Amino acid sequence: MRLDPSVRVGGLLAALVVSGFLALHAAPDGGTVIGIWPVGVASALALEVGRRRAPYVLPVVLFVAVLTIWLGGRPADVAIGYGLGITVETALVVAVLTRGVEGRPPLRTDADLRRYYLAVAGAGLVAAASGGLTSVLTGFGNPGTVALALGTAHLASQITLLPFFMRLPPHGSIASVTERVLQWAAIIVITPLVFSFDDVPSMAFMVVPLLAWGAQRIRPFEALAQMAALVFFAILMTTAGRGPFAAAPQAYDLPADARGVFLAAFATTCALIVVPLLIRVGAHIVISREARSERDKVQSIVDGATGIAIIGADAEGRVTLFNPGAERLLGYSAAEMMGRSTRILHSMRSVVDKARELRTAPDFGSVVQRIVTGEHAGTLMRFRRKDGVERIHSMTLTRMVDERGATVGYVSTSEDVTDSVDAQQRLQDALDTERQAVDRLREVDRAKDAFVSSVSHELRTPITSIMGYLELLGDGSYGPLTPDQGKALKRVSDNSGRLLGLIDELLTLSRLSEDGLALSTRAFDLREVVREGYAVVAPAWAHRRLEVSLDLPEEPVEFVGDRDMLERVVVNLVGNAVKFTPEGGAVSVVLGGHGSEVHLDVRDTGVGIPHQEIEQLFSRFFRSSIALEKAIPGSGLGLSITRAIVEKHGGAIDVESAVGRGTLFRVRMPTAA
Repeated sequence: MRLDPSVRVGGLLAALVVSGFLALHAAPDGGTVIGIWPVGVASALALEVGRRRAPYVLPVVLFVAVLTIWLGGRPADVAIGYGLGITVETALVVAVLTRGVEGRPPLRTDADLRRYYLAVAGAGLVAAASGGLTSVLTGFGNPGTVALALGTAHLASQITLLPFFMRLPPHGSIASVTERVLQWAAIIVITPLVFSFDDVPSMAFMVVPLLAWGAQRIRPFEALAQMAALVFFAILMTTAGRGPFAAAPQAYDLPADARGVFLAAFATTCALIVVPLLIRVGAHIVISREARSERDKVQSIVDGATGIAIIGADAEGRVTLFNPGAERLLGYSAAEMMGRSTRILHSMRSVVDKARELRTAPDFGSVVQRIVTGEHAGTLMRFRRKDGVERIHSMTLTRMVDERGATVGYVSTSEDVTDSVDAQQRLQDALDTERQAVDRLREVDRAKDAFVSSVSHELRTPITSIMGYLELLGDGSYGPLTPDQGKALKRVSDNSGRLLGLIDELLTLSRLSEDGLALSTRAFDLREVVREGYAVVAPAWAHRRLEVSLDLPEEPVEFVGDRDMLERVVVNLVGNAVKFTPEGGAVSVVLGGHGSEVHLDVRDTGVGIPHQEIEQLFSRFFRSSIALEKAIPGSGLGLSITRAIVEKHGGAIDVESAVGRGTLFRVRMPTAA
């Protein structure tokens, strides 16, 4: 359970004061520095209060530093110089570690480690510079010796204490309780042994492997605690005058402050071993955890893909993965396939056929090398099941390579598409049959059109002759007629006229369909064409109760096209509107235009057209169900001719209709057809 922030700050402040006095007490007699003064605790105190409140802690650090150093026996001016250096050093560490960080600074990644090294290195340089400058200004000690001793001591203090107050990697211990007990026992037993040698300083570093062992196996905080215990024991033994560091100045005729330099180097070495290992182990555990998670996820996906055969193989083609989908589709169990060649899944005939398709050598290796390219993803390949039946699979083969680009294996994913391929083949056969039927129907249609055109030509001449003789009979050229003969003659003449009109429509439609009708292209006022076509139909409503209106623009509507054909369009549309509109209804004809387009609207309030029949309206000989029901006469060719003429002029015709509410025909054409 974490302590209250005020309690933690108070505890750190008390530790700073106590350890500051102890550091001065542990300093060697005759030395000019202050031992390993707990500047790391001062930095921890500033980190604990946070970046924004750290400036308020710095005066406290200065006061404690000056007080402990002065009471520890150093001159007042020296205490002030050292104290100012400690304060600047603390401010630097806080500034580097908390930049862009909320709360405690992290020590979990390589980037965090670099920031940590930068902070402690900067602290050591500041300590060395402030110590050397203080020595120069006060004359207290040798500036070089003071700078070296103070810089290394403060570096050791920062590098060993700061990690305790940073956010460490969150991994737990992977060592058993027994192993952890052995680690602590080894530190407790071996450390006194190595510090019992007074004349071999390097013996002290024999305990470093113990720290490396712990850093790789136990929780980060516990590993730091082992390091702190070892460093504390080294300081305690050296202060008591035992061990290689205490004896070194006399043994090698060095200044008294050399003892602190050796001790600081030892502590720094321990930290340089433990802290990076903690981070590397943490990163390794995170990566391993993520890798296991991804592996489990991929394994789950592979096992869950029961409809897809996923087969892995090594570089020689021996099976290393055979998922449940492959078991279901191919009939083999994974145990049967492991270590066997994937060649048994393909017959030689299928390999040769695929090689022919891919235009490569007819052997398994050549086919594999062609299929593995990205352009053949989803290629069709025959797989042979355990029962010998061959099935068609849609297969994608992927080459697996290492970081050097060397092939380490292959992964094949495939799906049984035999039924789909068979269905597609049947569909293709049906389409081919249908296409042939359509072609035959087109030939029949062309033959029918040719027959209608030929018959129409043959019929027109005798019908015209009949019409001539009927006119002669009617005007009395062959003698007077009785009233009954006159009525019969009129019926024959009317039916002959209708027959001749039908023949003319058939001939016109035939010529339009076969591009045999050459349109004239001359300029004229489209208003005149509409007015003339309107006048042609006028007799049809002369004796009926219909409201028929014509709306033409005041300005001329210049148009280039075939005048006679366009008049026929007007006659057909207006004639149909009048014919299909009952008594009391209305028909309106409106000509308008905007820009390069003109439009002709013919609207009626007639019987209308069923919605489902509108698409067939322009088919030849088509008559709506309502026209048939009401026995309204007509050939079913007028609208076919109308659309053909409009399209010949580059236009289009639209229809809007509702049964019982009327119909709107809208013709749209460019002014220069």
